[in-house]
Amino acid sequence: MTDYQRRHSRWYEVLILGAPFQIVAGLCFVLLAPALVFWGVDFWQYPDLVQRTTLMAAGAAFVVLVVVLRRLARVSGGAIMAHIVPIVTGVFLLAFAVLFFSRSSYSRPVLLSAYCLSMAWCYAGYAVGRRYRKLKFAVLPMDPPSTLESSQNLEIRHLTEPDLQGVRYDALVADLRGGRMTPEWERFVAQCILAHIPVFHVRQVTEALTGRVRIDHLSENEVGALLPSPLYTVCKRLIDIAGVLLTIPLTVPLMALTALAIRLDSSGPALFVQNRVGLGNRDFRIYKFRSMRLDAEADGARLACTDDERITRVGRVIRKTRLDELPQLWNVLKGDMSLIGPRPEQRVFVDQFEAEIPFYIYRHVVRPGITGWAQVMQGYTSDADATRIKIQHDFYYIKHFSLWLDILIVFKTVRILLTGWGAR
Repeated sequence: MTDYQRRHSRWYEVLILGAPFQIVAGLCFVLLAPALVFWGVDFWQYPDLVQRTTLMAAGAAFVVLVVVLRRLARVSGGAIMAHIVPIVTGVFLLAFAVLFFSRSSYSRPVLLSAYCLSMAWCYAGYAVGRRYRKLKFAVLPMDPPSTLESSQNLEIRHLTEPDLQGVRYDALVADLRGGRMTPEWERFVAQCILAHIPVFHVRQVTEALTGRVRIDHLSENEVGALLPSPLYTVCKRLIDIAGVLLTIPLTVPLMALTALAIRLDSSGPALFVQNRVGLGNRDFRIYKFRSMRLDAEADGARLACTDDERITRVGRVIRKTRLDELPQLWNVLKGDMSLIGPRPEQRVFVDQFEAEIPFYIYRHVVRPGITGWAQVMQGYTSDADATRIKIQHDFYYIKHFSLWLDILIVFKTVRILLTGWGAR
């Protein structure tokens, strides 16, 4: 027991004390350096209103971005580097906006310097963490054998005997529900728990690493975990309405230009109206810009595929840039859809997948969205096997239904809009 405690105590103390220490050290770096440069070493003795306001705004922005980055890291499997620039920029732009509209006096050079130093601090922290804080998970034997593999941020080691063998591990992974451990392995797990080494169920770790929830079988507890938060459901609806209304000055001209391009490219209406299945397994009429020929479904409904010959020239552009989804903002205002959620499907596909995929219909427990976790992780699907994986992503979204996951989806969606990834 003592040996386990000795190996793990140092890392455990870092986990407990690391976050506050890092925030304090970061604040000193981000605030003191520009203050000393622009105001001198005596500024702290008699700070004036401008100095106090600037330091408070920069300090608050830094704390907020650290909290946001940590929260997003939990739902992104630690892959947060690509989101550092937009998060830091967005938080400090918000700080500038608050100071500007409140007509507060502040130092622009100091606040801008704090922004640059915050960016440097976050990237340095990521680089150090990637080099020296790579997590090590010890996986216990289980039947069937675990398929967990090492990744960029995680080292997986499969134990063959109940001994850590002098290696520091950050957690144990075991089948705590369906597996049958021998008394020897059970004593080993108990010793690790007493030594403050976390023990995770293999399914929990697999979901965190893949962003998917397996749907072959759901226990009673897992079904309960898939119930979305009623409080966030209400907040999310208010955010949807506010988001649509605030973006109207940008989206209305874009929609007008898109509609004109469609009419000039091919005959037929610019809008495409179709029945889809939404919240509560109820049908609703979805609005999109037409990206296919008028006779695209003359032979019946079928999923879009790569290099689909039914797609028009303008249709390929608006699909790649997701401009074809803009009319769905009206669906959001009506309450048929949300800005973020599982993509709605046609009734014929819903009936087909419900017969082929267990628990498929459960994805209708939340409003469908214009973009969603499955779209940013997988893209479009064209068959039942790909749809099964898509549903696993949808279930992960429902299980982790939160503001932080929605924020992560927004950042990933922006990246997709810039790259055109996943379009068909």
